[in-house]
Amino acid sequence: MRYTWMDEFLMSKRAVTKDLQESWNWVRYQVGGKMFAAICLDQEDKPYYINLKLEPAEGEFLRSQYPDIIPGFYSNKEHWNSVKPDGAVPDDLLKDLLDKSYHLVLKGFSKKQQREILGLTVCGTDCTNCQYYGGLCKGCNEAGGKVFHAPEGKACEIFRCCVNKCKFATCASCGELPCDIWRATRDPQMTDEEAEASLQERVECLKNI
Repeated sequence: MRYTWMDEFLMSKRAVTKDLQESWNWVRYQVGGKMFAAICLDQEDKPYYINLKLEPAEGEFLRSQYPDIIPGFYSNKEHWNSVKPDGAVPDDLLKDLLDKSYHLVLKGFSKKQQREILGLTVCGTDCTNCQYYGGLCKGCNEAGGKVFHAPEGKACEIFRCCVNKCKFATCASCGELPCDIWRATRDPQMTDEEAEASLQERVECLKNI
């Protein structure tokens, strides 16, 4: 297979797991327990198809442009497509298609489930790394944004804007990331430099979804 980067590329995505479906001899890549890509292996364990999911119209268009993209092998042929592993589909295009497949499957979950699967809050924080998690605070996703530093009985401003107002799963969907609300909602114990570093780290987490 010429796409030798594929396993590392897929496993670098947040919350991705893989297994071997022995009866089919497929290496399956999953998010939230649902497959979004697979490497189909022959009897000698050599790849013969790469399966991925696309919007039907895009899949149909690409199949008309690339002979090495065909309707999904052993899959729903409206939504799934197969790419020949030694064909001429450009690497950058295949990476883009795998990204789209990952996001299509992820978006099939509710917004709350998406955050739980990714292990992130709306603002890109991993609550399990917080010193207050499990004690003073049960976590943003679990509390519906009503975290310990928010006003009594109310969600924090970032959660209220992202989920309650804009109906996003996370702030990654917002074109103003990071916005003034992000900069106003900060740990007062942090220096300006620490607060900015924290902000940039959370932005990168969301951009890498």
